Amino acid sequence: LDSSFCFKFQGFNWESCRKRWYQDLAPKAADLSQSGITTVWFPPPTESVAPQGYMPVDLYNLNSAYGSMDELKHCIQEMHKHDLLVLGDVVLNHRCAGKQNSNGVWNIFGGKLSWGPEAIVNDDPNFQGRGNPSSGDIFHAAPNIDHSQAFVRKDIKEYLDWLKTEIGYDGWRLDFVRGFWGGYVKEYIEASEPAFAIGEYWDSLLYEGGNVAYNQDAHRQRIIDWINATGGTSSAFDVTTKGILHAALHNEYWRLIDPRQKPPGVMGWWPSRAVTFLENHDTGSTQGHWPFPRDKLLQGYAYILTHPGTPVIFYDHFYDFGLRDPIVDLIAARNRTGINCRSPVKIFHANNDGYVAKVGEQLVVKLGRFDWNPSKQNDLIGNWKRSVGQGSDYQVWEKE
Repeated sequence: LDSSFCFKFQGFNWESCRKRWYQDLAPKAADLSQSGITTVWFPPPTESVAPQGYMPVDLYNLNSAYGSMDELKHCIQEMHKHDLLVLGDVVLNHRCAGKQNSNGVWNIFGGKLSWGPEAIVNDDPNFQGRGNPSSGDIFHAAPNIDHSQAFVRKDIKEYLDWLKTEIGYDGWRLDFVRGFWGGYVKEYIEASEPAFAIGEYWDSLLYEGGNVAYNQDAHRQRIIDWINATGGTSSAFDVTTKGILHAALHNEYWRLIDPRQKPPGVMGWWPSRAVTFLENHDTGSTQGHWPFPRDKLLQGYAYILTHPGTPVIFYDHFYDFGLRDPIVDLIAARNRTGINCRSPVKIFHANNDGYVAKVGEQLVVKLGRFDWNPSKQNDLIGNWKRSVGQGSDYQVWEKE
């Protein structure tokens, strides 16, 4: 499921559908590969009611706002030519119907998978579904698919197999997985055998008096429960870590250690299944639902790129915000020191002033303005050389 040295790249943002995006992205394959990226996450490929692709209609129609099916295949081939894996963004929770029933409700599907209302959960309030009750949370904007139906699961497995064998995808980013039971995801993953799968289990952190609470164990437990439901076949976005970093990097670095001396996100409990990120098309870009503090982005990358888990780099930061070179330096430091998704973390400091941790055996990272270097740490043996950093924001040392 995971290679140790994995760097994911979200290869689009919320506005990418306004261009012939596959034509824009394909020429970047060489640069991404040389930068140390190993996997590129593509936008949802299907015909969709909304141009961004998250309201899919006919799953087999891959002519979308991002480009034609031929342009998509060419773009994937370019990635493969440069040894990059490609993740498909698959929306399996909901699907937009092609026709109305006699009551004027949109619940009859068109295209190759011409399902009827029996493919829709019966507790979705808007679409008069005739399936079983939902196994998760309802997504209110489109009919929620009933994955308990054998014909639905058979069709989805055939579809994923087609995306892999005919189009060339290597793995999946699974949209809105809060909407259906992780056990169905396990079945889809075992059938399609992706190189990697990531579930988007996004819900709110705990807040106390308008501030992020220190203890986010309940939040990370919900994500872990979903990963467990998939039998550990899928990883999940470490939303917990993102939320904690928002607050921690404003001189509240004490948030970066939990009571058991571990990192406080999903990364601290199940690092090999934690996919760390600072931003995506929903949280940042022009949607801006939950943007990462812009002046703290490099500190955020210094954290996720030196820590276990599988880090994701956002397109905008890399190509539009001028952060490409420092990100590439951090990727190189991670690779030189052999940090992987399971590397152990020993936290030396986490207080108002800053944060220091040794990750694996050969890297030490400091965040924040306080005065620290490896010679000040009694229990840190060996010769340490400063390798990358941005002034007082962060410093990385590597063992000589």
